[in-house]
Amino acid sequence: MTTTTEPGYDYGHADLSRLMALMTGDEKHGPAATSTLDALWVLYDRVLRVTPERVDDPERDRFLLSKGHGPMAYYAVLAAKGFVPVDWLEGFGAYDSPLGHHPDRVLVPGVEIGSGSLGHGLPIAVGTALGLRAQGNRDARVWVLVGDAELDEGSNHEAIAFAGPAGLEQLHTVVIDNASARHARPGGIAARFEVAGWSTATVDGRDHDALYAAFTAPHPGRPRVVVAQVEPKGGVGAPTPARG
Repeated sequence: MTTTTEPGYDYGHADLSRLMALMTGDEKHGPAATSTLDALWVLYDRVLRVTPERVDDPERDRFLLSKGHGPMAYYAVLAAKGFVPVDWLEGFGAYDSPLGHHPDRVLVPGVEIGSGSLGHGLPIAVGTALGLRAQGNRDARVWVLVGDAELDEGSNHEAIAFAGPAGLEQLHTVVIDNASARHARPGGIAARFEVAGWSTATVDGRDHDALYAAFTAPHPGRPRVVVAQVEPKGGVGAPTPARG
């Protein structure tokens, strides 16, 4: 595990609950945030090739948060990794704060897209992967995090159906499955991607080693999806203790 220094302190996974607790208010979408916490940490701690110094590097990995409501876990991880100052967290959601209830790519360093209506992140990620391919940039990878209920939006299924046959190997999708989707899918979430030609895995969304193994498994010539299963609605209090 790596840690990040912020004025004399090294932040690790154990500090995320405390960092999230700095963000107060009535519009926190706590369960949405806690459901994503471990997947976000493993990505930023062990997988993504991006640092605060490389946010404009054309060769950086791109991470797109489509599940933008309840961004406290995202902000906590960005603060722990040095993308934003920790003292920004206490102003979360305030009129003059850069940390809004949806991340803003113009205001928050390291944020790639501004989120809003659900269902946009995966199509944008497909376009980003296509753009990198057109530029001849085969090293940068695209990661997008979506929620299981977000897959009720039809725009996602158009993106899924396109990306597989297009062979977008640089595209990686993380689906946080907290059993909040309204529409059942025969065979489960991963099956929807698999029939479209994606490489798939379904893992315990709190097991860091399982997440890392799934995130880094080779998938030549195909996009990759990892379904991270967490407790229904992600819990309301403190994040579930990580495993692995």
